Amino acid sequence: MSGDDTVRDQYEAYPYPSRDPSDEVHRLITGSPSHILEIEHFILAGGRAGDLRALVAGGGTGDGAIMLAQQLADRGMGTVTYLDMSATSLAVAEARAVTRGLNNISFHRGSLLDLPEMGWAPFDYIDCCGVLHHLAEPAAGLAALVSVLAAGGGLGLMLYGELGRTGVYPAQRAIARLGLGGPAVERLALARRLVDAMPAGNWLKRNDYLADHLAGDDAGFHDLLLHSRDRAYLVGGIVDLLAGAGLAISGFLPMGAYQPAHYLDDPELIERAAGLEQPARWALAEELSGAMKTHVFYAVRQGDEQRGAASGLAPSMVPALREMTAERLAAGLSVSPRLTATLGGVERQFEVPEGAAAIIALIDGQRSLRQIHGRLRAKGAKIGWNEFQDNFSALYAVLHPLNILLFAGAVLD
Repeated sequence: MSGDDTVRDQYEAYPYPSRDPSDEVHRLITGSPSHILEIEHFILAGGRAGDLRALVAGGGTGDGAIMLAQQLADRGMGTVTYLDMSATSLAVAEARAVTRGLNNISFHRGSLLDLPEMGWAPFDYIDCCGVLHHLAEPAAGLAALVSVLAAGGGLGLMLYGELGRTGVYPAQRAIARLGLGGPAVERLALARRLVDAMPAGNWLKRNDYLADHLAGDDAGFHDLLLHSRDRAYLVGGIVDLLAGAGLAISGFLPMGAYQPAHYLDDPELIERAAGLEQPARWALAEELSGAMKTHVFYAVRQGDEQRGAASGLAPSMVPALREMTAERLAAGLSVSPRLTATLGGVERQFEVPEGAAAIIALIDGQRSLRQIHGRLRAKGAKIGWNEFQDNFSALYAVLHPLNILLFAGAVLD
């Protein structure tokens, strides 16, 4: 049996993540990548997605495909093509779509490695979340994705993070030594017994960032410790992998976790970190954090990552809040200007500038900065455009790294 067959069989037996289609009646699972606002910001330079053609390659049980398809359906435009080699996973994803009444997804069983021969028209956006690191040759998988990527399009990717998975690979080897060749059910039971028996000082037991998988359902535990093939990446390895395919990172998520200053309080160290080239700053943040078990990011063809950066802050830009209503956020900030967030395993407080609540209250994903400024003046605020621009830039500098504030009209670097 080939390695690809073994991986496929794992997801036939343990589709991941474990999902119940009936839950779609009660809630929509959202996350990153593939949130429509993130796609507009990081891939389309803040432009509207319009009639987006999206591919979810290696769609699993459907989280990314269902989220994006629902968001596109809510706008009345756009389609999603789902591809996965596991019939069991596909059936779960398709049942979720049926429960939601989504008719803008087409489901296909197959390998993303075959994309160049499938004859499909190019896609504006491609999601490949948690897949490339399970391939024998991740570079070949990435090349296959790029072969069906439309000009000006981009990808949303997730790869395992090496430092945050400390303890995983020694544990995988230990399980293999004791249970290699046994039936899947027996290997799973043996692995759970072995993890329970590990001393408290074992790196796996000491890594609290993996606790959700260790204490979770069989699919998550199996995916963590019994996968037949996976690898993990440092930031530098990701940059190199993408460069080999002619791609560049347009944004990690959340951006604040990849800013060294988030982990430092010493002014001199912060200044030294700021002087590094961007990939080195990302790498330093990862090294300081030590907690990143996954890397979620967007990528575009080299050169395209600068499309939105050149324009600066323009009156026509349309700001949008991701997964938070303006009323709720503005009300909270009117009481206290501080937000608490955990980035890269570190909890810190962030303070928004004075007057932020009044600006946030007017952000609806439709109004441009010019219109927001005009409404503030109509409410009696004596504020010129330059002062407003400075205030908004200060607000953006706090909320964008937390992945709260994005642009649906242009991208501010």
